[in-house]
Amino acid sequence: MIDHAKFFKKITDSIVTVILYVLLLALIAGMLRILLDMRFVAVDSIEGGFHKIVTNVLTLFIVIEFFKTFADYSRHERIKLTLITDATILIVMREITVGLYSRSFGYETVFSLSALLLVLGVIRVLAVRYSPEKV
Repeated sequence: MIDHAKFFKKITDSIVTVILYVLLLALIAGMLRILLDMRFVAVDSIEGGFHKIVTNVLTLFIVIEFFKTFADYSRHERIKLTLITDATILIVMREITVGLYSRSFGYETVFSLSALLLVLGVIRVLAVRYSPEKV
C-alpha cells in the first residue's frame, strides 16, 4: 500500500528542489544582466544606465529573498512569515523606486505604496516579536 504522506513529501521536496535550481539560475542570469548593463552607463546617459542597474539590482534582491524562503522551507518544512514579509517589502520598495525614477507615479500611488510599506513593517515587527520560536 502506498504511504500517501511519504509520497506527497517526496513530490513536494522534488518541486522545492527544482524551484531552488531555477532561482539559482535566475540569480546567475541576473548578475550577468547587471554586468552587461554596465555598458549603458558608458554608452547611454548615466541616468538611463543607472536606472537600469538599480532596477536590476533591486530585482535581484527579490530573487535572493525568494531563494532564502525556499531554502528555509526545504530545511524546516515551513514558511516563515518574516521571510515572506521581507520579500514583499522588497517588491514594494522596488516598485516605488522604479516608479520614482521613471516619474510615472502620482502622489496617490506613492502614498498608497507607503501605507502598504507601513503595514508590512508592522507585520514584520509583530512576526519577530511574537515568533513561535521564542515561545
